[in-house]
Amino acid sequence: MKLCTFEYENRLQAGILQGDKVLPVEEVNARSGTRLPTELLSLIEADVIEELREASAGVVSVLRLSEVRLRLPYPSPPKIWCIGLNYKSHAEDLNEAQPEEPGSFMKPASSLFEPGGAIELPPADLSDDVDAEGELGLVFGKNCREVPIEAFEDVLLGYTVTLDMTALDVLRRNARYLQRSKSFDTFFSFGPVIVTKDEVPDVNGLEVVTIHNGRQFSRDYVRNMAHRPDALVALHTEVITFEAGAILSTGCPKGARIRPGDRVEGFVRGVGSITASVTRRERQQWAGSHR
Repeated sequence: MKLCTFEYENRLQAGILQGDKVLPVEEVNARSGTRLPTELLSLIEADVIEELREASAGVVSVLRLSEVRLRLPYPSPPKIWCIGLNYKSHAEDLNEAQPEEPGSFMKPASSLFEPGGAIELPPADLSDDVDAEGELGLVFGKNCREVPIEAFEDVLLGYTVTLDMTALDVLRRNARYLQRSKSFDTFFSFGPVIVTKDEVPDVNGLEVVTIHNGRQFSRDYVRNMAHRPDALVALHTEVITFEAGAILSTGCPKGARIRPGDRVEGFVRGVGSITASVTRRERQQWAGSHR
């Protein structure tokens, strides 16, 4: 299944993509007599995706995709972990050595922006060298810890596409500034679709692409990662519990430097794509706490 959250008539709803149509979970409930949650993160947390699959079998929507706006699957994932320098080409682009163990960092919820929305570059005096990285994201379907490498798919719901931004000039000043360089507002997004794992028979065969201003900028295959998805899940769940709905973004072949007016897209064949425009945020005079 291809799961999403969409906006229709000023309401957010969970749905299933069916080609050029979207089937609201509300409609599944009405047709089948189920009482499934109608918010996507709640569906994942309730572990009822298979029930949704069964209940929606044979139910065809009349709501066209062109009539709705696809939104973030959910605005506050329980965790967002990302991996750096997982492809040799990305390490070479930044003149860095690949670490023996995956370099990882977290993204705050405040870094999220809507798929199809805008990346707001910081004021130029804060950062004037930002790259955008299209990546494969793993979406957890269960709370889990200490997952054996051979069981990694057992805890996954499926896959999505992510965009991860880095203020490279901030990072160059000091490697310990990694978290700061990654945490500006609008420096992360995912979706707008989550594809369940049964639709991806071989995750290592997936192609990961970053498109910059309509041209393919970088591409590589998951099989060429230094640390593949199974190893990433095993290693990180040794350290921390991942909850249902948590995101683990697996790294980019090479990031595209972005400027105001650009457009950027992350694309994973068989999973989907996520796009964004690029603007720059201007400093605003302090006027008390933000509300």
